[in-house]
Amino acid sequence: MKFYNRDEEIIFLKNVRSRAFSSHSRLTVLTGRRRIGKTLLLREALSDQRFLYLFVAKSSEAILCQAFCREASQALGIFVPPINNFADFFRFLMEEGRRQAYTLIIDEFQELESVNPAIFSHIQNYWDQYRQQTRINFVVSGSAYSMMQHIFTDRKEPLFGRADRTIHLQPFSTSTLKEILRDNAPNYQNDDLLALYTFTGGVPKYIEMMMDNGAFTVSEMIANICQPNSPFIDEGRSMLIQEFGKKYNTYFSILQGIANGYNTQSKLEGLMPNVSIGGYLKKLEDTYNLVEKRRPMLAKPGSQTVRYAIKDPFLNFWFRYIDGNQSLVELGNYSALNNIILNDYPTFSGKTLERYFIQQMTESMKYSSIGSWWESKGDQNEIDIVALGLKKGEALVAEVKRQRKNFKPDLLNEKINVLRNKVLPHYKIESVCFTLNDM
Repeated sequence: MKFYNRDEEIIFLKNVRSRAFSSHSRLTVLTGRRRIGKTLLLREALSDQRFLYLFVAKSSEAILCQAFCREASQALGIFVPPINNFADFFRFLMEEGRRQAYTLIIDEFQELESVNPAIFSHIQNYWDQYRQQTRINFVVSGSAYSMMQHIFTDRKEPLFGRADRTIHLQPFSTSTLKEILRDNAPNYQNDDLLALYTFTGGVPKYIEMMMDNGAFTVSEMIANICQPNSPFIDEGRSMLIQEFGKKYNTYFSILQGIANGYNTQSKLEGLMPNVSIGGYLKKLEDTYNLVEKRRPMLAKPGSQTVRYAIKDPFLNFWFRYIDGNQSLVELGNYSALNNIILNDYPTFSGKTLERYFIQQMTESMKYSSIGSWWESKGDQNEIDIVALGLKKGEALVAEVKRQRKNFKPDLLNEKINVLRNKVLPHYKIESVCFTLNDM
């Protein structure tokens, strides 16, 4: 699959490099979930000039440094003496920055802590000493969100405050998803576009795996997921065990519960009565950035009317269908798993369609605030999308249905009257029904 999008990020990275090469060294932190395309972005943006890329593998410090020395020698065109510890190696790289300008990338940077916890202190020491005297475009990249946050935003950590810029790489936009499908399957249906969004969440590597395997339709995508040795089967587990550590089973149970509709703390406590849910939910939201609190539009920030949602559409799918049917996976009964997902897809994708339209509207930059609305007591009045316009006093209310025949305009008007009386008394409200045809 060709390289898509990321134009703004490429321009930004090139500009930072230009400043580092012309004045003094800069440190950029690039974060983003696994498979989001961090390494590919860095190569696309920066490999056209002197460029040293180092990947932190799980290895001993001496073996890692020996490999780094070989890579530095080749990339920088210099003799690098044998060095067996990272402190001396990093000092050597900083001193080289006096003689030549170059980009230094350390990928999976957070793994250096497992190599030697003192390494971050050594980096801080030599970075502070040499930064103003050198011309190094230093970029560190990592996929473990909680660990990267800890390294650079915890006041107690040596590298706190050292980053000049931070980029959090996001999944592809809805317009990029359309472009990719147009390029690979010009006659695609909107349901195929929804499926691509539902199963990949816009994550570039997952999209590439679909396109490279000729999975362009709903059924082809599901078949591509549900087969022996499919990378999708173990992806959620591989992605999160590193984050959660030994307590991953509890986190997995909570995430599976949310994916299956247990979206309030009380519902989760009923599902897991022997677990203190509150602390885990807080960490899932604040530390791991995997879960978000959703409140009705215009509700007060401290409102107790809260629903939890998994932020990543792929993980929402994975916990519901892959982790939720682990017995079928262990038995190798992929045909049964395929049938479960295929039969449930029309219902499951209906909620994802709401998320798609909210993302699409957010990307349009036409609204000041977008969300859903529901009454705190009961679900008798609930509206899929409420968007406040840039012009004060204007709002858009939308019902989302896969097919327009299921839309009941009179019922929506009744809900709008309740919404107007409760929170939007002086607003001019436009109503619309979004369907697959509007994607």
